[in-house]
Amino acid sequence: MMTQSPEPSSVRSPRLHKWNDRVVLGAVIASFASGFGQFGVVTALGSVARTFGHLVHGATIADQAGLSGTKLGVGLAIIRLASLGGLPLTAMADRFGRHRMLITTVGLGLAATVLAAASPGYWWFVVIFACGRPLLSATNALSEVIAAEQTDTKSRAKALALVAAGYGIGAGLTAIIHSLASKTLGFRGLFLLAIVPLALLPLISRWATEPDRFEIAEVASDHVVPALGAVGRAFRKRLILLSILAFALSFITGPANSFIFLFAQNIDHLSGVTTAVMVVGAGATGLAGLLIGRWMADRFGRRITGALGMVGLALFGVLSYAGPRYDLIVGYVLGVMFGSIFAPAVGALVNELFPTSVRASASGWFLAAGVLGAVAGLVVFGAIADIGNHFALAADLTFLPAMLITALFWTLPETKGRELEDLWTD
Repeated sequence: MMTQSPEPSSVRSPRLHKWNDRVVLGAVIASFASGFGQFGVVTALGSVARTFGHLVHGATIADQAGLSGTKLGVGLAIIRLASLGGLPLTAMADRFGRHRMLITTVGLGLAATVLAAASPGYWWFVVIFACGRPLLSATNALSEVIAAEQTDTKSRAKALALVAAGYGIGAGLTAIIHSLASKTLGFRGLFLLAIVPLALLPLISRWATEPDRFEIAEVASDHVVPALGAVGRAFRKRLILLSILAFALSFITGPANSFIFLFAQNIDHLSGVTTAVMVVGAGATGLAGLLIGRWMADRFGRRITGALGMVGLALFGVLSYAGPRYDLIVGYVLGVMFGSIFAPAVGALVNELFPTSVRASASGWFLAAGVLGAVAGLVVFGAIADIGNHFALAADLTFLPAMLITALFWTLPETKGRELEDLWTD
């Protein structure tokens, strides 16, 4: 279905913004809300297991945590798998607009998070939280699309680093609150706090406006109303390669992030204060990682920066589960830093390799591939960890093979220093 050609006088160049302008900050706040809503299930996993399980003195994960590693892994995998719904939700932004879909997803996603606080049992909790997960996953993807489309090549990596920082602050805040007040709040109180970012919805709506690039594409003479999630033949090779990378990355980060607080609190028995200090330390290294990653992405390129971040994530993920508390703390803190190095480079790469008409759809497919990778990683990691409580072996057999996929970065074109419009026909 073709739109009418615009009059020559209506053709205009997009108005672009700096990385710290209000339109980008609106996307950052939305990403913060997404991080706060999504990461609660990770930080409160130990509380969820204790609430719905049965603690006894024993050597197995079920004895020490309340629920078995397999049961926890399957529950987390279901929640992650629900994020596949983020693909059509994100892709709908190519048809209905970025702003409209962003406000819809963040509002409904946080509402589902609040509702999960009333869960009467473990599987009820999994189902209710899973309902909000695709909405919040789409929120994060759309925040990156908006930040990328509102900025030029000089500001894009900075803007995407800021969006990643917003997500990290939201996620880290849930970890700190739960670590310091888990006995008072429990997982129910933590999820009820999602009301606070939900109250920021009017501010997000005012600030995160529709990008000019999308509005111009809508009235272009060759504009075609996109089929849901469809990406043109010319861009499918790029999309397949990026999807494989996303699968491998999430095969690492899914279990590395999802089990870390359960391991720290229920297996390694870190105190709440120590866990909070670890999270604060990770916040500092995460900020440093974002600054390094943004600088490297603009100076040395998106590919080498992304590859460095992915390798570091895998190696320090292995260290986190090696056993001693010192390894856990060092591995987690430095793993967060390398994840932050990765974020602005790959966020830029995903958005720069596709035209405006299908950019949100491509981000949705990247999200979906990551979901499948996380689900596979969680199931594999949980099953191996259940065999004699071997978290270290699970990390070795899950993270290190996936790290080898990093080589695929060099099969993609480098996008450093080029505007979005210049890359569409490569």
